[in-house]
Amino acid sequence: MKQWFSRFTRTFYSDNKEDQKNIALKVEHSHNVCLNMIAIAKGLSLDNNGIRLAETAALFHDVGRFPQYAEYKTFRDADSKNHGLLGVKTLIQEKVLQALPGHERALILNTVKFHNAYAIPSRQGLEEIFFLKLIRDADKVDIFRVFIEYYDSPAEQRASATAFGVPDTPEYSREMLSCLARKQIASYSQIETENDFKLMKLSWVYDLHFDESIRLLLNKNYIDILIRKLPQTDEIQSAMVILNEYIEERLAGD
Repeated sequence: MKQWFSRFTRTFYSDNKEDQKNIALKVEHSHNVCLNMIAIAKGLSLDNNGIRLAETAALFHDVGRFPQYAEYKTFRDADSKNHGLLGVKTLIQEKVLQALPGHERALILNTVKFHNAYAIPSRQGLEEIFFLKLIRDADKVDIFRVFIEYYDSPAEQRASATAFGVPDTPEYSREMLSCLARKQIASYSQIETENDFKLMKLSWVYDLHFDESIRLLLNKNYIDILIRKLPQTDEIQSAMVILNEYIEERLAGD
């Protein structure tokens, strides 16, 4: 399956530097989500087959991004098509999962289909919910890395499809801070500046399902790095205190 993924993604490689940066970004992201998934699954003491299934779901979770970008030149679902659905369509058309037992095939397809939903659909079985929680956590952890590297890179080296398209100005939304203070996930619809985008990403900590996922963020220092990229105002620092207290409470029993 890894060999197929490599062959498939290479068909989208391009001589156009901008297109190639965007495709390479998603290839690297997919492999990093696999590593995150293995770490989380092992931390939860999954058996070998459970880890194998979880890694397979991670490998394919964004496979729909490649045909999405090829047709629309964007990674924004709102401006193109739902990449989770495109991923399922791709895996079925390419018959990638045919060698797996039907139950495992259905589990992976379901995970790919709903990994990017705003919330986990209510009509899911316990195993489906568990795997969706796994992929959503592993995905979020690496998205922190993606945007930290984006902010750290010179403008000419940034993958254009990563940009959210809002002004990089000192302002930020009080509603974003309010979400963090209430320990709620902030909405994309409320983003008006790059600082809002950073605050929204930090609010994702409240949506992580497993303590192992939070430990991964801490070990990689992603939370502190992103906080340092925000204006160090009193109200932002107050919101960060609440965020860090939440993290300490979550991990207090470890």
